[in-house]
Amino acid sequence: MTKVKAAICREFGRDLTIEEVTLRAPEMGEVEVKLDAVAICHSDISYIDGGWGGTLPAVYGHEAAGRITAVGPGVASYEIGQKVLVTLIKSCGTCAPCASGAPVYCAGSEEETPAITLADGTAAEKAMNCGAFAEAAVVHQSQIAPLPDDMASDVACLLACGVITGMGAVINTAAVRPGQTVVVIGAGGVGLNAIQGARVAGAGRIIAVDLSEEKLEDAKEFGATDGVLASIDAPWEEVARITGGTMADALFITVGAIPAFEKAWNYLARGGVAYAVGMPHVGAEARYEPVNVASAGQGLIGSKMGDAVLARDIPWMVDMYAQGRLKLDELVSGRWRLDQINEAIADTKSGTARRNVVIL
Repeated sequence: MTKVKAAICREFGRDLTIEEVTLRAPEMGEVEVKLDAVAICHSDISYIDGGWGGTLPAVYGHEAAGRITAVGPGVASYEIGQKVLVTLIKSCGTCAPCASGAPVYCAGSEEETPAITLADGTAAEKAMNCGAFAEAAVVHQSQIAPLPDDMASDVACLLACGVITGMGAVINTAAVRPGQTVVVIGAGGVGLNAIQGARVAGAGRIIAVDLSEEKLEDAKEFGATDGVLASIDAPWEEVARITGGTMADALFITVGAIPAFEKAWNYLARGGVAYAVGMPHVGAEARYEPVNVASAGQGLIGSKMGDAVLARDIPWMVDMYAQGRLKLDELVSGRWRLDQINEAIADTKSGTARRNVVIL
């Protein structure tokens, strides 16, 4: 057993509390990772605010990097001291989705012994299979991927969610082809990575749509060819002007705002597809006219965690970063201590941050 400090959510919509907790030893197929850094994702915030339900008390955080400090039975591919990425993608490897190369949709439901115990003996939820807002975490070996020893953890941790979600949606889910027109709604952490993915894929036009002029400038730094303010009347008409009326072959909604889902169709070409990457709160509903979608041969497809396969996607992204072809350092807006996590969350909610990282 290991005693560590963790940020505990005891009540939805309230500040997290820093407490000492006990981690059980890793069991079959698990590892213990001493975490160096964990990024704050809007998914964490949605859970903390009660937007997606969940069990309390809980430890959130799912975008981390660190070094293995213990291994359980059945772990053969990793060793103590190895630097790894920690993500929420937990896969059994044998169910139909896993066997089909889609581990993010794993249907396995193996019961897990509670991994986190509070000082009073109460079990805390290891949220999103991670519980990484802590100095260490116990996770399944399918949730980690090797990292180079010399790669800084504060940038490496971003690969665990924000980067693979944005880039993966473009490259894995949509399979964007060279010359296609891409529109990305939202130029935050995930949106910037969707833009990077479109650049890597060779998209002809990459048009960012956001409410902030500053974020549109950020988008151009990451590869957008054009920026459109979402606050203008009918921003899709500006996209029509830019594209000569051909509109978007692929559109990526990287925010959880319902209006973005309802208006997405206006940006699409005939036969174009919108990809739902951002996740609204449970119960939120969008309205659209199906007849228009049918007549234009358009579509809406979801993309979870960029349909990532860790063993395939992390090595090439790490290599792209090493070559200077993938921006990671530029994604980090601020670095915070664990005892500053509530300030970091507030800063993230303000909408100005690309990615805030807690250094452990």
